[in-house]
Amino acid sequence: MLKTPLLARPNARGIRLVALAIAGFIALSSGASTGIALAADEAPAEDSIGISAAPLNDADAAGRTRFDYQMSPGQTLDDTYVVSNTGTTVQTFTVFATDAFNTEEGSFGLLDTGVEPSDAGAWVQFSGAKSVVVDLQPGESASLPFTVAAPADASPGDHAAGLVVSVLADDGQVLVDRRVGTRLYVRVPGDLQPNLTVAGMTASYTPSLNPLAGETTVTFTVRNAGNVALSGALKTEIRGPFGIGLSAPVEQDVDEMLPGSTRTITTTVSGVGQWVFLNPVVTLYPSVDETALNPGPLTSVTRDTVLFVVPWALLAVVLVGLVVWGWIWFSRRRNDRRAAAWVEYTEAEARRKAETEREPVGAGSTDSKQSGA
Repeated sequence: MLKTPLLARPNARGIRLVALAIAGFIALSSGASTGIALAADEAPAEDSIGISAAPLNDADAAGRTRFDYQMSPGQTLDDTYVVSNTGTTVQTFTVFATDAFNTEEGSFGLLDTGVEPSDAGAWVQFSGAKSVVVDLQPGESASLPFTVAAPADASPGDHAAGLVVSVLADDGQVLVDRRVGTRLYVRVPGDLQPNLTVAGMTASYTPSLNPLAGETTVTFTVRNAGNVALSGALKTEIRGPFGIGLSAPVEQDVDEMLPGSTRTITTTVSGVGQWVFLNPVVTLYPSVDETALNPGPLTSVTRDTVLFVVPWALLAVVLVGLVVWGWIWFSRRRNDRRAAAWVEYTEAEARRKAETEREPVGAGSTDSKQSGA
C-alpha cells in the first residue's frame, strides 16, 4: 500500500519534466522560425541614381550656377564642369553640349539627346570631342575640362546652350534617359539690341451681378525681337475715361526669353465696373539675370486697347426705375386730376344746391309785393 504512491510520484515528476522539455523546444523552435521570417521580410534597399553637376567654382569664379561668357568671334575659352555621382551604384555618365530654346510654357529647354546642335551647343568640345563618357563610383566626382570656341562669323548678341549629363537607366522594360543640365550663355559683343515687344493684344469682359465687380481678361503676345536674353515684369491695369484707374493693377513676372522666342500671356483683372469705356493697359519692364552681362539701357514698353462694355444689368435697373417712377408720376397726375375734378364737381353741386334753395324765397316775396299793390 505504501509503495504504490512512491512509484507513482517519480512517474508524474518525469512526465512533467518531459512536458516542460517539449514545450521549451517548441518555444525555441517558434522563436527561431519567427526570426527567420523577419529576416526574410527585410528587403534590401533599392539602388538609386543620383546626378549632380555644376561649374567649377574657384577663387576666380565663385558661386557660379551657370556659365556666362563674353567672347569675340574666333575667340576660345577653357572651363571645367564638375559631375558627381550622388546615387548608390556605379554609373556611366555621358556629358555633352546642346542648344537651348524656350518651351511653350516659357521654361528653359534643351534639345533631345541625339539632336545635333547648330548654335552655341556646337561650340563646346571635350578634349576635341563632342562628348565625354566617365564612370563614377557612388559619391565620386570628376572635373571635366572643356573648350568653347566662338566661330569667326558668330553674330552679335546672346547664344544660349546647355551642358548635359545623361545616364541611361534600365527600369525593367525600357531604357530611361535621366538628364541634368546647366545653362551656358555666350555674349558676342557688337550691335546689342535688347528688345521685348508686346503685340496682338485683345480684351474681353465678364460681367457679374454686381455691376462694379466684373472681370477683364487681357491676352497678348510677348516677343523677344532683339538679340539679348531678357526677363521682365508685367503690370496690367484697367483705366477709364481720362485715364482714371478702375481697379488695382495685376503684376506678374516674365521668365527669361531667349532671342527670337515668343510667349502668349493671359491676365485677368478683377473688380472692374461696367463703365462703358474700358482701356486695358499693359506695361512691360525688361530686365536681365543678375548673373548675366549688362547689355546696356533697357526700355519699358506699353500697349493698350479699347473695350466698350454696355452695362445691361445697370441699364435694366435704370429702366425699371424709370418705369416705376413714370407709373408713380402718372398715377399721381391722374389722382390729382380726379381730385381736382371731384373738388370742381362738389363745388358746382354746392352752388347749384344753394341756388335751388334760394329760388322759392325770392318768388314768394315778389308775389306779396304785387298783391299789396
